[in-house]
Amino acid sequence: MMRASRAAPGWRHPWRALRSRLQQWFHNRLPRTDTLLLTQRNVYIVPTRAGAMLAFTLMLLLVASINFQLNLGYLLTFLLAGSALVGMHVCHGNLRGIRLHLSPPASVHVGQAVMLDIRLTSESRRMRYGLGAGVIGEDTAHTPLAWTDVPPQGSATVQVAWAAPQRGLHMLPALKVQTLFPLGTFRVWTVWRPAAQVLVYPMPEAHPPALPAGEAQPGNAGSAKAQSTGEFDGVRAYQRGDPLKSVVWKKAAQAFAAGRNDLVSREAQSSQRKQLWLDHAQCGHSHLEARLSRLTAWVLMAERLGLDYGLRLPGREIAPENGPNHQARCLEALALC
Repeated sequence: MMRASRAAPGWRHPWRALRSRLQQWFHNRLPRTDTLLLTQRNVYIVPTRAGAMLAFTLMLLLVASINFQLNLGYLLTFLLAGSALVGMHVCHGNLRGIRLHLSPPASVHVGQAVMLDIRLTSESRRMRYGLGAGVIGEDTAHTPLAWTDVPPQGSATVQVAWAAPQRGLHMLPALKVQTLFPLGTFRVWTVWRPAAQVLVYPMPEAHPPALPAGEAQPGNAGSAKAQSTGEFDGVRAYQRGDPLKSVVWKKAAQAFAAGRNDLVSREAQSSQRKQLWLDHAQCGHSHLEARLSRLTAWVLMAERLGLDYGLRLPGREIAPENGPNHQARCLEALALC
């Protein structure tokens, strides 16, 4: 018994591999597009498990009616069979004619779910019930779906989550839209390969150290006064024990107004204007992913504190600046490093 139980997964593994190869071959034949109109050419239908049991029951009823010459048996058998055929036609028409559109997804960090907004539009005058959308994964039988109804000549939006495997620029996985309406005896579905891509940033370090010390600007020796609140000028994250007179209260007031409690302190001995550089070669880690994780946390920290910061990566250097566009440019560089 123990040998049989251990061998069972081994027997299933070749079938899973074969199914995966067939699925990949089928998906590669489909063009990538962010808008798809469902017609009879790309909508498929098969009986569900309940439909197969209904067909088996109808066969038993037909055989029993023939053997015992039951007129009411004939009536019940053909009435149920006719209802199943009408349900098949209604189920196929419930999905056919729907137009699918995917909005470009927002960038996320590793470990966060990529949210895919799918809009389903119907130009028909009838209601479309029970439409589900989801990501096609390895276990297609247990893929969670987001369900919605589409009003006549209207649209509905569903949101599907997908977990990106790692940082970088990724093509979106294949999606499926299906319906079981009205009887649940047939499953009508379509396979859709979006053309959009999603950028996945590195995961920020959970407890990063304080920002590194600033570097002196060339040609700015001496006691230069800061003309912009975004200049580094020896400012660092507040640490326990810093004197209150070293706290930059202007930045603290801006943080409190925004609902944050971030404090920054000015270096006690800052004789010249400095620039904050986040350097890949000096972030204190030997592993590449750990370095990128710390740099990502520093980028978010510097942006939250309103500081000008630059980023140095192998073969690329981004000049000090701040703002949402600068943050997105730095995070993109880290994701593609």
